[in-house]
Amino acid sequence: MLRNLSFALVLSIAAIANVAADEAPINRLKSFLAASASLAADFKQVSFDKSGRPAQSSSGKFYLSRPGKFRWNYLKPFEQEIVSNSGKVWFYDADLEQVTVKQLDDSLGSTPALLLTGQVDIEEKFVLQEQGQDEGMNWVKLSPKNEDSGFKYILIGMNGNQLGGMELSDNFGQLTRIYFSNIQLNQKLDDSLFNFKPPKGADVFEN
Repeated sequence: MLRNLSFALVLSIAAIANVAADEAPINRLKSFLAASASLAADFKQVSFDKSGRPAQSSSGKFYLSRPGKFRWNYLKPFEQEIVSNSGKVWFYDADLEQVTVKQLDDSLGSTPALLLTGQVDIEEKFVLQEQGQDEGMNWVKLSPKNEDSGFKYILIGMNGNQLGGMELSDNFGQLTRIYFSNIQLNQKLDDSLFNFKPPKGADVFEN
């Protein structure tokens, strides 16, 4: 279920922050984000079952401000917020009236969570491979060198010189793909987007 979305998945946009390699798609990806101090986009997320058929979808808005700030606003089919700032990540489920707080620290190992902070050399943590074209995008595969990372791989899709999509396969066999659209680069984003305050009455769990 989307409520149990993998921590690695929702943070995996961070995995593309410092990509460097010789293949053309990776270079385009690197150039795109090297010039991106901020980003806002619509997204659609699709989860697939073990037979590869679409099982569940959601949509919303994504915001990124480097270094270390991002927000996923899930709007449909139900509301969730995932906000990162000041070394913490807040997960808010409106239906459950529940907030979970996690630290961005070394306990996350080589998951994409740390990559957003700029503190991890992506080529040190991942094996990078060009994957060719699919759905009109050029894909780059990031395979974690740490077997305990919690996921098998991340795919980053480039639509020309624009970010187009991401895919993550976790160690439980769940496959999720995210498509980005209406991307806006380097526009001023209000700092309040990245300041999360638990709603009144919500249960807060911090670990």
